[in-house]
Amino acid sequence: MNKVENNKAWFLVLPMLLLVAFSAIIPLMTVVNYSVQDILGRSAFFVGSEWFVQTLNDSRLQSALMRQFAFSFTILAIQVPLGIAIALLMPKKGWQASAVLILITLPLLVPWNVVGSMWQIFTRGDIGLMGYGIRQLGYPYNITRNASDAWITIIIMDVWHWTPLIALLCYSGLRAIPEAYYQAAQIDRASKWAVFRYIQLPKLTNVLVIGVLLRFMHSFMIYAEPFVLTGGGPGSSTTFLSQTLATMAIGQQDLGPSAAFSIIYFLIILAVSYVFYVTIMNMQKDKADNISGGA
Repeated sequence: MNKVENNKAWFLVLPMLLLVAFSAIIPLMTVVNYSVQDILGRSAFFVGSEWFVQTLNDSRLQSALMRQFAFSFTILAIQVPLGIAIALLMPKKGWQASAVLILITLPLLVPWNVVGSMWQIFTRGDIGLMGYGIRQLGYPYNITRNASDAWITIIIMDVWHWTPLIALLCYSGLRAIPEAYYQAAQIDRASKWAVFRYIQLPKLTNVLVIGVLLRFMHSFMIYAEPFVLTGGGPGSSTTFLSQTLATMAIGQQDLGPSAAFSIIYFLIILAVSYVFYVTIMNMQKDKADNISGGA
């Protein structure tokens, strides 16, 4: 008896497909169209890869790209170990666990532009607690004149804002570890470092992959916080890719170059995220194969 397939369920997916088409695919195709044309008033001329070549050779964009990579890798190097450490120190049960979860989530609830405004006031030398306190110690702290001060402040601000995300992901991963693993480690008299190295860290790999991918993609697209806090200054020391792109597209109305830059921007994020994900997955696969082979 031949089984009749019923494909009517696909109609339930159709609204979502249409929503994705209007919110993602169609705008992306529009950007691709602008990236290969020179628009003069109501006229458009096909220029091929000219805008892409110009974008790749633009020293401003190259500098912004280097700053972007430096910022993303710096905050990941700080937030991942710090998030793991916080998750390990958090209470496992009781009202203390609930209270800590609520408190640690508060920075994530603050909108991005509000974060920039908060830290702009916080770092002022006349009324800001941080800025005034540092100046009282004898250091001439000023994020509007000193590039190093601006950089360090933006990194601290991002760490304050987004480390709780890594901590919450790690906490959920730790809570998912069966108690039997800890009981076996206790019987074997394993040290705390051994428990972390051979039980907790392997079980955190999946949530850490998610956390690192989310944080990398967001940090690579950061805009509101540094724009409100420093405006990209002093000079262009804290001008990241998103701010450069906004200036090109909105401030200068360079639709062709900004469209080409948007595509390159997207491809960079996609390529780095894909390489990271594939690398981690291959490492896990090799480790599993070695374990099964040894068994």
